[in-house]
Amino acid sequence: MEGTTKTGFVYLMASRRNGTLYLGVTSNLAARAYQHRSGLIAGFTKEHGCNFLVWYEHYDDLQEARRRELQMKKWKRGWKIELIEKSNPQWLDLFDRVF
Repeated sequence: MEGTTKTGFVYLMASRRNGTLYLGVTSNLAARAYQHRSGLIAGFTKEHGCNFLVWYEHYDDLQEARRRELQMKKWKRGWKIELIEKSNPQWLDLFDRVF
């Protein structure tokens, strides 16, 4: 369909404050965060208990979100922690805000 773009989100899941981090991208943040929280996705987040949504950014274009994710994958861990602490200093689970 011409003229329609899918929106996207870049997000960080954490096992706990300053714990293991997982960076991902999705077009449906509520559903994806639910899958991570519920252990429905085999792999890294399930193995490391990354159940808490601690940061996210919304993009009008999913491709933009993918570009941002690739950029952030090159970041040092400290930069990601700084980003979380700027907008979510208590490391609260933001799941209820999106679901």
